[in-house]
Amino acid sequence: MRQDWEPEDSIEVWTLLEEDQERLRNKSGANRLGFALLLKFFEVEARFPEDAGEIPVPAVSYVAQQVKVPAEEWAAYDWSGRAIKRHRVEIRGAFGFRECTAEDQVQLAEWLAAELCGIELNRDRLAEAVVVRCRGDRMEPPTPGRIARLVGSAVTTFEERFCTATVGRLSAATRSRLDDLVAEDAGGEESAGGGVSFFSELKADPGALGLDSLLAEVNKLQRVRALELAPELFGDVSEKLVAAWRARASKEYPSDLRAAAGPVRYTLLAALCHVRQTEITDSLVELFIQVVQRINTRAEKKVEGEFTKDLKRVRGKEGILLRLAEAAVAEPGGTVRKVIFPVAGESTLKALAAEAAANEARYRARVRTVLRSSYSGH
Repeated sequence: MRQDWEPEDSIEVWTLLEEDQERLRNKSGANRLGFALLLKFFEVEARFPEDAGEIPVPAVSYVAQQVKVPAEEWAAYDWSGRAIKRHRVEIRGAFGFRECTAEDQVQLAEWLAAELCGIELNRDRLAEAVVVRCRGDRMEPPTPGRIARLVGSAVTTFEERFCTATVGRLSAATRSRLDDLVAEDAGGEESAGGGVSFFSELKADPGALGLDSLLAEVNKLQRVRALELAPELFGDVSEKLVAAWRARASKEYPSDLRAAAGPVRYTLLAALCHVRQTEITDSLVELFIQVVQRINTRAEKKVEGEFTKDLKRVRGKEGILLRLAEAAVAEPGGTVRKVIFPVAGESTLKALAAEAAANEARYRARVRTVLRSSYSGH
């Protein structure tokens, strides 16, 4: 609960109503103040405070004025005696709540494992979900410590089920290849999974742009596909869950994975390879596009250089074009026959147009020739 309260907020939340006052008739001193504060706290939070420090100081002062008990009496309220136990029972009854039993906690853990752990990976939010569920069921939530243990139990149960289901979808051959991924390098022939060196390569991003990187990614993809993971392996779970297991596998050392229990090891490696297969495919597409663009750019630059030299060997062309431009600028409203033809006759212009068209066709043809030569070289 927040600790800073403006006077108007305190009046709205911490004011004792007539029925609240009725419940205070047989109470006095610290018990009277303590009961009133627990009552209003429960009304807001649907739970009891863990200790006196959870009750905001402004609320203590305001409620103390209403029950006509010095605020200092709050320090004398017994948090472990019989009175507070009776107070809790009475307050739960006033709001129609009941205490959370051990059986309730087992059911809450099962609910989390079955419904939420596969889509919500943050344990704090899972704990919040437990509190919300308890409020909806008119049940006092367990203490934060017990909720944390409950969430931990639910996560463990879910992970065991998830790993068991994943392993059940892997063939014996695929499991063997996954084991080979993290097998110790004995210095002999390369195993089917590729060994520890390939496990490191599998996690690595593509190298610098170039043919070597492209071929390395192709080889990597082929080796991942050789594991024969079913496309629908994780079809019934959230992408966020698979991504979390992939990230977890990426941080593990091969020795850690070898030491892990079989279902956990296979699930971690399967998640890593499943996601990396998609990532490698995407990187291959990107690499291929970039390589083709680089080849195209180099081919065009080479041909442009060749054609620039050819253009410079045509005598008088630059002078003609210059005079044409000057004439057009000098008389922008004139006709072609009056302004342009005196500078360059109709036959000259036709010759220039034919040469330009021929050069453009030659340029494109030459680019295609250089491209084919570059591709064949790759």
